[in-house]
Amino acid sequence: MAFLPAGSGISTVAAPLARKYAPRYRPAIHDALEVIYVPERNARHASAALLLAVLLVLSAGCVGSGQGGTAAEPGDSGDESYRTVVDSRGVEVQVPTDIKRVVTVSDGMVEGVMYGLGVEDTIVGVGSTCLQRVYNFTWPSVTGTPIVYEDGMNTASYLNPKLMDLPLVGKSGQAINYESLAALNPDLVIIRLGDCTLRYDDENVQKTIDTIESLGIPLVVLKSSHFTESADVSTIQDEIRIIGLTFGKEAEASRMSAYLEEKIAFITDRTQGISESDRPTVLVFGLSPTARTKGGAGVVYGLDTIEARFIEDLVSAKNAYRDEAYFRTVSAEQVLAIDPDVIVLSTSYGFHPPEELYNAPYYQDLQELKAVKEKRVYSMPYTPCNCDKRLEYPLEVLILAKAAHPDRFDDVDLAEWTMDFYMGLYGVDRRTAENLLEKQWLGWMLEDSGKDGEA
Repeated sequence: MAFLPAGSGISTVAAPLARKYAPRYRPAIHDALEVIYVPERNARHASAALLLAVLLVLSAGCVGSGQGGTAAEPGDSGDESYRTVVDSRGVEVQVPTDIKRVVTVSDGMVEGVMYGLGVEDTIVGVGSTCLQRVYNFTWPSVTGTPIVYEDGMNTASYLNPKLMDLPLVGKSGQAINYESLAALNPDLVIIRLGDCTLRYDDENVQKTIDTIESLGIPLVVLKSSHFTESADVSTIQDEIRIIGLTFGKEAEASRMSAYLEEKIAFITDRTQGISESDRPTVLVFGLSPTARTKGGAGVVYGLDTIEARFIEDLVSAKNAYRDEAYFRTVSAEQVLAIDPDVIVLSTSYGFHPPEELYNAPYYQDLQELKAVKEKRVYSMPYTPCNCDKRLEYPLEVLILAKAAHPDRFDDVDLAEWTMDFYMGLYGVDRRTAENLLEKQWLGWMLEDSGKDGEA
C-alpha cells in the first residue's frame, strides 16, 4: 500500500482532515487505506485515497461520542488517551498518552534525553547517520608516528546500542524519506531543528514539517540554540521540558534540567568577579578538513554563537573571534593575527586532538601561535554531527573554564568530575561512565589524573 508517496501533495480537503483525525484514529484510517487501491507515486490518487479513508472512518462512527453523535476532539475533557504539548514553535500538538513507537530526527540530543527519562526503547527509527557509526581517525605527524584515535561513538548510541541498527529515515544533506517514515507507523515524530539533518540554514525545513504533518502523524518540533535568536542554554532547558511533557515525564525532566544547571553553577561560581584585564582570549577552533580543501586553516565561531556565550557569559573570558559568524572558514594568516591565549578544538568533520595542531604537517605554519608554543591547546569531547549542543554541554563549559582559568580549577579532577557527571545525568555505573569518557576521546583526562588503566 502506498500511504503517501514521497514528495506528493495532499489536497486542501484531505490535509486538514488528516491533521485533525489521523493522530487519534490512524489505525482505523490505515485499515481503510489497505482496501483502497493507490497507484504508486500518484499524488492526486494518494490524496483522494487519504480523504476517502478519513471519510470512511467518520461515517463508520469511529470518531463519534456514542451519545450525541458529535466528534470528540483529541485532548477534550474526558479523553485521557491524548495529551496536549506545546512545542518550540508554540504549536499545540496532540500526542498519545501511551507512546510506543517514536521516530527521532536528531543527532543525539533527543535520544540522550529519552534515555535519561527511561523511554529510549520507544525509538523505532532515527534521522541521523551519526547515531549509527563507530569512528576511527588517523592523522599524519611530523614525528613520523601517525596520530590514531579509534572506536569513538555518539554518547546516545553507546548508551542505547539499539540505535545503531534502527531504520534510517534521513541524514545530513538529504531530505527525509517520508515513505520510510510512514512505513514505521510511528505514534510520534520528534525533530530537532538546527541539528545536521535539519540545519538552521536549511530552506526545506518548513516543507519537512508540512509533509510530516500531512501524514497525520503527531509531530513535536524542537528548536536548538542555532535555530533561535537567543543563542544560550535556555533553549536546551526548553527542549528537555518539552520532551518531558511529551512522555508524561515532567518530574524527571525537571530533575535533569536542575542537574545541568547545578553543574553550570559549579563553574560560574568560580568564574565570577574576573576583571576584563584578567580575561584571556579563547578561540574555539575546528580543524576542519573541508576548510583545508578550500584553502583555509579551519573554522571559527563568532559572537552570535552559543560557543561565544559559553566563553563570555559562563567562563568569563573573551571570544577571540570578534565578528558574528558560525562555522566560518578562516585562513592561517587570520588565525595568526588573532593569536589567542587559549585554543579549544571542537568536533569539525571529525575529532581533532591537540597533537594534530602541534604535529600535523599541514599545521606547521601555525606553530608560532602563543597557545601552541605555551601548550594551551585542548580538545572538546568528540561529538559526531556537531551542529548544535547536547546534554554534555556542561562538560564543554568546564573544559573551556579550566583552559582559561587553570588556577581557579586546579583542585578539579576532570576525569572524576566527568564520570560523576555521566553517572548523575544518565544514571549509569562508574564503569559505563568511564567507557563514555573513552568513547568521547577524553582519555587524556585519565592520563592527566594518573588513573589510566585503573579498574
